[in-house]
Amino acid sequence: MNLANNTVLITGGSTGIGLALAERFLRAGSQVVICGRRAEALEAAQRQLPGLHTYVCDVARPEEREDLFHWVQKEFPTLNVLINNAGIQQRLQLAEHDVSTDWAYYQNEIAINVEAPMHLALLFIQHLRQQQNPAIINVTSGLSFAPAAFAPIYSATKAALHSFTLSLRHQLTATPIRVLEIVPPAVNTDLGGPGLHTFGVPVDAFADSVLARLAAGEEEVGYGTSEEARKASREELDARFKLMNK
Repeated sequence: MNLANNTVLITGGSTGIGLALAERFLRAGSQVVICGRRAEALEAAQRQLPGLHTYVCDVARPEEREDLFHWVQKEFPTLNVLINNAGIQQRLQLAEHDVSTDWAYYQNEIAINVEAPMHLALLFIQHLRQQQNPAIINVTSGLSFAPAAFAPIYSATKAALHSFTLSLRHQLTATPIRVLEIVPPAVNTDLGGPGLHTFGVPVDAFADSVLARLAAGEEEVGYGTSEEARKASREELDARFKLMNK
């Protein structure tokens, strides 16, 4: 895909991977809109990257996703790239939670990580079909292929989004919309909470690599360990699972 001359919407774009992608699309000459739950984080991102447009939205809520869609159609009618990046990761021991009182805790992760990108893709398909060089980019995870047991819901939601991305790409083959997938490894961001991913790869190196490969025409791109995971055999994935979760 061409990184220039687009109008791009990035969910969860105020920090981490989302902000790194926003910076690179801006630098390439695209117009970028980011959304997120926290107004202060969006304002900080806009101070860092003055060309950004922002919109406060909790993508866990269906009505706010619909409001976002209608706002974008009105304010940015030439939007042609949707990047479903928003995600949360909760580390939990399932047997220690009381589902009768804690279901909202589980469901919020499912809503943000998998319901939101599915819903937004469906909302935007007809709009994107009318644009030049349209694309939907879903950000999944290396854990889509071999889950981390300490983040069981996160891993499952990313596996679901990977599966949905494959089906969406197949169904949209006859349309102008390209369906692309970014598959991150552990990246040094605040996903899950500050300090939990300091062992991860640098976000700038990751973003530079994956966007260069998307620009070169690849449809599914990983980095480091996630590149290994997405290409692995079943036997290799079983070995990765045992190694990660020993």
